[in-house]
This record gives sequence, structure tokens and C-alpha cells, in this order.
Amino acid sequence: MSGHQPSFVNTFRSRTHSLAAAAPAGKAKLTHPGKAILAGGIAGGIEICITFPTEYVKTQLQLDEKANPAKYKGIGDCVRQTVSGHGVRGLYRGLSSLLYGSIPKAAVRFGVFEFLSNKMRDERGKLDSKRGFLCGLGAGVAEAVLVVCPMETVKVKFIHDQTSANPKYRGFFHGVRHIVRTQGLGGTYQGLTATVLKQGSNQAIRFYVMTSLRNWYKGDNPDKSMNPLITGTFGAVAGACSVFGNTPLDVIKTRMQGLEAHKYKDTLDCAVQIMKHEGPRAFYKGTVPRLGRVCLDVAIVFVIYEEVVKGLNMLWKTD
Repeated sequence: MSGHQPSFVNTFRSRTHSLAAAAPAGKAKLTHPGKAILAGGIAGGIEICITFPTEYVKTQLQLDEKANPAKYKGIGDCVRQTVSGHGVRGLYRGLSSLLYGSIPKAAVRFGVFEFLSNKMRDERGKLDSKRGFLCGLGAGVAEAVLVVCPMETVKVKFIHDQTSANPKYRGFFHGVRHIVRTQGLGGTYQGLTATVLKQGSNQAIRFYVMTSLRNWYKGDNPDKSMNPLITGTFGAVAGACSVFGNTPLDVIKTRMQGLEAHKYKDTLDCAVQIMKHEGPRAFYKGTVPRLGRVCLDVAIVFVIYEEVVKGLNMLWKTD
């Protein structure tokens, strides 16, 4: 009996050791949705404080319709007029409304993405690009309905109001109260269809590109670490792809949420009127400032998100 035990024990130990050694290298670590919500919220708040001026300029150019006639000659003229009239702080008008929305928006986005992706990964914990696209689509639709549409509607109305001769809104919360009192809760959900299309396609494209680049970089080692520079570069590429993919939807969404949204019957009517009165180039108004902001935006968000998750993994054990 004792002559057979060493052989059995050695075989058992050998198999157990080989399984233990293979597990860490063979399966990617999953991110708990709770960590994703917290890390996403932190990343969203920091990012918008850095990039808001370009968002302000983009919105102004999109609202500056040719028929008015146009108030601004271009990006530089928009910045000059704003600074000369209101100082540098003028480029941050409307920040509060976007800040209040950016934190829950990023929290919902990453929370839903990680929740869905954890369900759709293969046995090695790898998420292929097609499933990354679907998870991104789900995350984008969720953030559009829960956060983006009401917050973006308020933001656009607030910025548009501040540029009028006699501004009605004294601040973010006063603006919200005024909109709800005069237009009902539906007043904060103008352009929902365009917003869902925009956010859904936005995140689908970004997470598809990000997942594809991440899988390419990591190869057969899903646990291979990515430094912030690599993450930021991949994020910027993903952001650029989403800009060229859905700027027309962004223009339509902005028009549907502006103070003159009553001119349009619905999302399709808005698109038809823009094409009829301003031509196809109008669908790409604000592309340059949006490109700069989105590339920086997505790069910053992914870098901060990944780094915060790493920190949370050391403090919050969920395995």
C-alpha cells in the first residue's frame, strides 16, 4: 500500500499544480459591476472638468443656424466672442448641468457594460469584438434613457438660454424647475429617439474598437497589463471612430433639444428640414471641436477608469 501512495500523491499533486499554474494565465479577471459604477463615476467627473470648453463651442456652432443669420464665423470666432463678452469663465457656462450628468452617465455606462460583458465572455474570460459591440450598444442605450437625454436637454436649453438677450434661467436647478413647470417632465425628454440612437451607436463603436485593440494587444495572454499610455491611445482612436460614425445624429439630437425644438415634428422631420434648408454639410457642423473633445474625453475616461479599477481591486475583494 505504501509503495503505491507516493505515485498516487505525486500524480495528484502534479495535476493540481498544473491546473493552478494554468488558471491565472488562462482566464482574464472580471470586473465587478459595483467597481465599474464607482470607477466610471469618478472618471466621468474628472473628464468633463477638463474638456468642457470644447463641448461648449461645439454646441454653440450647432445651434448657430444659417438662417438666423450665422452669429459665428468659425471655432476661433466663437471662442473670441465668448471670451470678450463673458471672460474665460464664459466657456464654462452650462458646466454644472453637464457635470451633474457626466458622473451618473459614466457610472451607468461602465456598470452596464461590465455586467453584460461578464455574461458574454468565453470560458477564458475573453470578450470578442462582436460581443463588445453588443455590450457597448446596451450600455449606450441604458445611459441614454436613464441619464443622457434629460441631462443633455437641460444642458442645451441652458446654454441656448444664456446666449439670448434676456436669459430666463438663473442656474441649473432653477432651469430644471422652470422647464418641468412649463413643459412637464416630457420637457426634459425631448429628442429621446435621437439620443438613444446617438448614445447607442457611440458606445457600440467605442467599445467595439476598444475591445478589438485590447484583444490585439494582449494576444493569447488575457492578463497582460496595459499601461495608461496604451489605454489612452486606444481610447483616442475609439473616440475618433465614433465621431466620424455618428456626428449627424449628434447634430439632430442637439437641434431636437434646443429652445427651438418646437419647429420639428419629430427626429425624422428634423433631419429632413436640415437637409432641405442647409444641405448635407450641416450634418457635420461642429465636427472639428467635437473630434478634439471626444478623443480627449474617451482617452481620459478609459485611462482613469482602468487606473481606479486597479486601485479598487486592491481594496475591494470581489473574487
